[in-house]
Amino acid sequence: MNLGEFEPVAWIPAAHRAAPCGLIGLGELARMDVVHGPRRLSAENYDAWRGVLRTADPRFAFTDPPFRNSLPMTLAFAATGSRPTAVLTGPRHRVTAGSAQADRDQATDAHDMVPVHLDRHPLTARAGLVWNADLPRQLQQVLVDTAMAASSGE
Repeated sequence: MNLGEFEPVAWIPAAHRAAPCGLIGLGELARMDVVHGPRRLSAENYDAWRGVLRTADPRFAFTDPPFRNSLPMTLAFAATGSRPTAVLTGPRHRVTAGSAQADRDQATDAHDMVPVHLDRHPLTARAGLVWNADLPRQLQQVLVDTAMAASSGE
């Protein structure tokens, strides 16, 4: 079952010129140091997104996150860098869904970093749900109902 395409959120310094509008271009992002990964967590997305960013800058490379399981700590690390640094999350939001405002509202300890989306959605990942037909019928129905709710944005 196809759940749709999802995109990451890019956290950038609040002082960056793209911060007020909540949208950053691919070229602007590629010129920054971008913390994302590590590659082993999702090699397919990592490689695809690196390839897209290399269309804007052929020498582009991700920086591995120093704190894999803590977005607030990674944001704090990025905010102290000597060069403009962005933090790219994994695929979080449906491509057709809302804006970065929800992330802004939840960003209570973002260390002067703000969430933005990428202009024209160049970085996406397709999500799907697969299950074994041998599962009990009631469990299959729960999976279908959950997937339908997720794909409709409920």
